[in-house]
Amino acid sequence: MSEMSETTETIDRPSNDPEREGSSLLEVRGLKTYYEGGGFFGGSPVKAVDDVSFDIERGETLGVVGESGCGKTTLGRTLLRLEQATDGEVLIDGQDVTDLSGEVLKEWRKNAQIVFQDPESSLNQRMTIGEIVREPLDVHEQGSPRERKQRVRELLETVGLREEHYYRSPHQFSGGQRQRVGIARALALSPDFLVLDEPVSALDMSVQAKIINLLEELQEEFGLTYLFIAHDLSVVRHICDRVAVMYLGNLMELGETEELFANPANPYTKALLSAIPEPDPTSEKRRITLRGTPPSPRDPPSGCPFSTRCPVKIRPEGYEDLDREVWERLEVFREILRERGRADRTLSERARELLGLETRFSDVEQIREEVFADVTIPETVDEHLGRAGDLSREGDEREAREYLQAEFGGECELEEPEQHAVSDTGRESLCHRHNPEHRSPAEAFDADVHPDRS
Repeated sequence: MSEMSETTETIDRPSNDPEREGSSLLEVRGLKTYYEGGGFFGGSPVKAVDDVSFDIERGETLGVVGESGCGKTTLGRTLLRLEQATDGEVLIDGQDVTDLSGEVLKEWRKNAQIVFQDPESSLNQRMTIGEIVREPLDVHEQGSPRERKQRVRELLETVGLREEHYYRSPHQFSGGQRQRVGIARALALSPDFLVLDEPVSALDMSVQAKIINLLEELQEEFGLTYLFIAHDLSVVRHICDRVAVMYLGNLMELGETEELFANPANPYTKALLSAIPEPDPTSEKRRITLRGTPPSPRDPPSGCPFSTRCPVKIRPEGYEDLDREVWERLEVFREILRERGRADRTLSERARELLGLETRFSDVEQIREEVFADVTIPETVDEHLGRAGDLSREGDEREAREYLQAEFGGECELEEPEQHAVSDTGRESLCHRHNPEHRSPAEAFDADVHPDRS
């Protein structure tokens, strides 16, 4: 039997093989992907993926969702060794791929492939469709040239294209057809695991449905395992068995799709799902608008990664009954100071700071007046704001931020949360509110965010 024939047998292996069913194909343990800071003044590393752990069962589809910049694509690329992990393990069939190199890594790559987001830029416009799909076979020297060509023709037919498309160029195809070519290329080496990096986001709605159906058919036929990265939550709900919700490089919630969509446990998941459009105009569903933008992954919060925007953050002792409007203004004021601390300073501003001179970052009192202009500040809060203002005017704005955090930060900002089991199905959520001494996220939302429902 030729090498190409062996490859064909591998891809035709049924997904209901009793030796494979119910076992984990991929295990991720404490995965971190950091990008070291550069530039003249150096800097902290960008924490694109920060201590992530999960498993993917054979034949399942795990969806990864979250805002832009949350680390979804970096996670997928790190699993395939397109990015180098800083720490942690990525075990596929028990083998840690983060340690592989040379010929061993090349051999392993046959088993894990990727379908990229943009079907136009991911295809070489100077190559024919046949050459593009055949390239992985050429690199790994699979079979004879004749067998490779025949394999490509079979793959084109598998993904809904025709044999005569072999000699055409990518620019002669529509977006949906180009994505089919990308899928054919990913299947060329008969992998078990595919990372689908927003494979339908650049396509029209009708074409999206066809590609999604194709991916489901291929998974059923060849027993494939998917990591499905997407922004479109409706697509994720349709195709994924479980969903992982990421924020600022962290895994906030992980659980079965329908359970997670019907009853999100994490405050960030609840806010994310509230953004799904509701076709029924009479629905009582309410959109949760988060304050500000995600912090920089170069300078993430020291406690819960979602603490700077969480609408149900646990207040510190002594401030539980503080007026909600005052509390929100206080959070806005502190966020402005944090953003100022992350802003790039010019060389002249750095020099003026060293000399104790004023810069454009000096006028904290004016910011305070604008933020609290139309609310009455309690005396105890005003006293702490005044002390922070004094520290800032003395040139130590970092100490001012730390002073306010120590007073108003509370558990969510000062302590890292743990993953909590929130259902009998193995769903987990990263949030301090799952501790028994606090109200649950759902109760906090009813009392604080939607008080009319409590």
